[in-house]
Amino acid sequence: MPQHIGIVACSAEGAALCYKTICVEGARFLGPHAHPEVSLHTHSLADYVDCLDRGDRPGVAELMLSSARKLASAGADFLICPDNTIHQAMGHVLPQSPLPWLHIAEVVADEAVARGFKRIGITGTNWLVDSDVYPEKLGARGLGFLKPTDDERDEIGRIIMDELVQSRFTPQAVATFQRVMGRMKGEGCDAVVLGCTEIPLIMNDANSPLPTLDSTRLLAQAALRRATTV
Repeated sequence: MPQHIGIVACSAEGAALCYKTICVEGARFLGPHAHPEVSLHTHSLADYVDCLDRGDRPGVAELMLSSARKLASAGADFLICPDNTIHQAMGHVLPQSPLPWLHIAEVVADEAVARGFKRIGITGTNWLVDSDVYPEKLGARGLGFLKPTDDERDEIGRIIMDELVQSRFTPQAVATFQRVMGRMKGEGCDAVVLGCTEIPLIMNDANSPLPTLDSTRLLAQAALRRATTV
């Protein structure tokens, strides 16, 4: 039997895309219409935002652990979190977690290495860009990286929190990401991580100046591999 995947969710659109990817792509591993058992739990996004605004990583971790415990009680075998930003609390989460986790930035970094990329542009919320979530995991694999400028970071952060997590998708947002990614390409990046799980809803290889590393789908696919091979 495939393992039971537990999803510790944060924002709705990214979690929904991750869940859908697991269910739809499960057929590649298990046959038509099949996918592993999946359970999802999330606290209110506002609770996470309150902690993030205070820089309260232990508070973020406790929300994640609360979800983890509920998912463990529901029978999950391992956990994933389709939210890049709150991975900054993983140092507090892992020592207390009732179940093992896949780390989204490790999954993305492994894919970057497999595809031969060398310097990765990082996009995401202000909290994510200012954290060590991606620099640590990319650096551990010998990969370089480039962050947005302060102005780019603020505009991308506004788009994510005011638009994408609210299911608003506009041509202007696409143009902003294209401009930032184009600058990153000009400064030597050979790929860009879509480091917010909502960004793949508007950006992909077809409209990006750089090859994309879709953190949402890559995490879902890694979960499928683990659930069907362990």
